[in-house]
Amino acid sequence: MRPVRPAQPMEYLTMMRLPIVMTVTTALFSLILTGTNPSVCVAAESPRIAITDPAEVDIDFTFQGEYLGTVRISAGRTGRVGLQIVARGNGRFEAAWYLGGLPGAGWNRQDRSTLDGALDNGMLTLMGDGRMILVDGTTARVQDTGGTDQGILTRVVRESPTIGASAPPGAVVLFDGSPPEFMDNASVTDDGLLEVGTTTSMPVEDFRMHLEFRVPYMPNSRGQGRGNSGVYIQRRYEVQILDSFGMESLFDGCGSLYRQQAADVNMSLPPLAWQTFDIWFRAAQFDSDGNKIANARITVLHNGIPIHSNREVVAKTGAGLPEGPEPLPILLQNHRDPVHFRNVWIVLGEPAVVQPYVTRTRCTVRIRHRCQIVQRLVNRLRRCR
Repeated sequence: MRPVRPAQPMEYLTMMRLPIVMTVTTALFSLILTGTNPSVCVAAESPRIAITDPAEVDIDFTFQGEYLGTVRISAGRTGRVGLQIVARGNGRFEAAWYLGGLPGAGWNRQDRSTLDGALDNGMLTLMGDGRMILVDGTTARVQDTGGTDQGILTRVVRESPTIGASAPPGAVVLFDGSPPEFMDNASVTDDGLLEVGTTTSMPVEDFRMHLEFRVPYMPNSRGQGRGNSGVYIQRRYEVQILDSFGMESLFDGCGSLYRQQAADVNMSLPPLAWQTFDIWFRAAQFDSDGNKIANARITVLHNGIPIHSNREVVAKTGAGLPEGPEPLPILLQNHRDPVHFRNVWIVLGEPAVVQPYVTRTRCTVRIRHRCQIVQRLVNRLRRCR
C-alpha cells in the first residue's frame, strides 16, 4: 500500500438514509402486545444510515481508522503494534490490537486482541486485554491498567498499491467514469461512480479482473447490513464486499468466497477509503454430458495482498445460480447499501489462474506517518523494494 492521495471534493456522494419502517413497525406492534411503553424503546433505536460524503460524517468518524507504532508489550520488551478502531455509533467503539503491525503490514496473523470504549469530552478511551488506550484522533497513548505509559501509536492512512491500475492491451474496460458500453442496467452517479446492480454484457469463463470499490460509513449497522455488495462471478460465485474493517476474517466477511471460505487475512480498509480487488478466475470444467470434472479456481488480491491463492471453489456460493457448463456474466450485487465502483476492467480468456507471489509483505505497504521513528522505517522499506 502507498500514501493516500488527498480526496477531491466531488469524489464523494451525499448521505443516504435507508428505510427502517418495517423494523420500527414490527417493534411497535410487539411492544403494544406486551404492554411496554413504545416511546421509550423506539427512541433508543439508532437510525440506519449510510454516509458516502465525508462532509456529512459524525465526530466518531474522525477517531475511526488505523494507528501504528512501537510500545512496551512486556517487561523490558518493546514491539511494533497496529491498532484498528471501528466506530459503532453514538460514541461507542471497538478496536483490534495486532502484534507486529497492521494486517498486511507486519501483523503475525496470530496475536490479535480486542478492546472497546466510548467517547467522552473529545477523548476516546479504550479498555481491554490489560491495557488502556487514550485516543485523540491523531495519536493513541497506550497505558497499562495502572496508568503507566507504554508508548504512542500514530494514525496512518494506507492505500492499495493497485489503485489506479491501467487496463493492459486487450482488456475490456467495463467502467472508467464514462457511460458503460459493456455493462447492462448500469447506473452512474453525478460524480461519475458506478452503482450496484449491474452485470457485464458478456458472459465470462477464464479472466483477470481489476475493480475499485468504496463502502459507505454505516456506524449503526452490524454484520451483513454494513456496506454489503459482492462480485458475483458467473452469477454463481461471490467474492464478498462488506465493511469488515477491524473484524476477524470470517466466512461471510469482505473478501470471502461467501459462506464457503474466509479470506486468508482481512485486508479491509476503513469505510469511505477506496479499495481494490484483483481477481484471476478459471471456470469449472465439464465433460460433454455436463458433469463437472474440475472445480473453478480463483486468486484474489485485496488491496494488493493475496487473500485467496489458486483456491478451488468447490460449489456455487450463497444464493448463486447452480453450476453448469454455460458461461454467465458477472454481477455487482445490489444489497441495498450504496457501495460504489470505479476503474473496472477485465482481460478475457486468460487460460490459468495466476498465483501472485509477494516476497516481502511489509514492503508492499507504504505508510504516511508523522512519527520520525516510523518514517525512518518507511525509508528502509523503500530501499528494500
